[in-house]
Amino acid sequence: MAEKKYMTRMGDGFRTSMTEREIRQDIEDGIADAVRCGKVPPLTAEDIEKLVEIITMPGTVVGVEFGRQVVSTSDSGCNEMSEVYGIPIHKSAEALIYEKIVGADSQDLGWGDFSFKPVKAIAYRDAMQAQNVLSDCIMPLFYAAMPNLGLYTKPDGPVENWSELLPLGKVKEALAAQEEAAEMAAKDIVYVAEYMHKAGIDGINMDTSGASGDADFLAALKACEEIRRKFPDMGVEIGMASEFVIGMHGRLKYDGTRLAGLYPHKQVKMCEKAGATIFGAVVNTNSSKSFPWNIARVCTFLKECSNVADIPVHADVGMGVCGIPLTEVVPSDVASRADKALIEICNLDGL
Repeated sequence: MAEKKYMTRMGDGFRTSMTEREIRQDIEDGIADAVRCGKVPPLTAEDIEKLVEIITMPGTVVGVEFGRQVVSTSDSGCNEMSEVYGIPIHKSAEALIYEKIVGADSQDLGWGDFSFKPVKAIAYRDAMQAQNVLSDCIMPLFYAAMPNLGLYTKPDGPVENWSELLPLGKVKEALAAQEEAAEMAAKDIVYVAEYMHKAGIDGINMDTSGASGDADFLAALKACEEIRRKFPDMGVEIGMASEFVIGMHGRLKYDGTRLAGLYPHKQVKMCEKAGATIFGAVVNTNSSKSFPWNIARVCTFLKECSNVADIPVHADVGMGVCGIPLTEVVPSDVASRADKALIEICNLDGL
């Protein structure tokens, strides 16, 4: 008699079927990869059984155990209806829809480009919009954008492009350009935060931090430190770009710790030192591997991250990260299973 097969998906969202034996093997392999890369403890036998149970549960959508519900934050939330789905609606109205109809726990405003550098020119205008939204909503409202160091390089920005300098062997110049860009980005983030603080915004969300490497992450940390010093009543969420801080510079340190090569359980400690109030953890999805492999790997990283964290950890469960397939329209079957696994196995504070 043939073994029973369970419908699941690959990391690119493609449907596939696996036996329980195959699921268990992929779980073991995913755990082993996380342990090897991040030098973190493996999941326990109890965790593995829980994960198998979640993956093989009947039904399209699954939910968490009663009482295990968590809150959510978001990035680019108030740009989705208009800019992603093409619905002609202003982002200030979109925020109210998310609160009063969708029932969101929090929401964020942001400019379409979603980077702090271009927001400088319109910070006053966006602050006025934030003030208008805040007068009508109850939920916490963030202002979100990316540090995005790439925008500071020529020809659009003032500094040399280190990605062009490095292949030419101009290492010192490339390192200096990244350091200069990081200082500029940190100042721009604080500049925008000051306008938003005057408007009464509840927090700043620095999303996709580290996208340009360790200098990008350093810019977020320095900006967070200054925001918390100047505006102690303002929350700061630092959401990462990937599971691993790329060493584009390689020598940058924060509070004596080298940033290049840090995985989530060490990234969160840097964010804590900078004064962040929420850490947005990320683990990359491997599109050629199965969902059982990916979610097991994610849970191995993020269980340790949650264990060592002293601030709330909100995993980024969006397209291509934290077990979610790399596809624009996210299948609800794996999305709900990823959420359940992260909450019940990793004890995360939010999503």
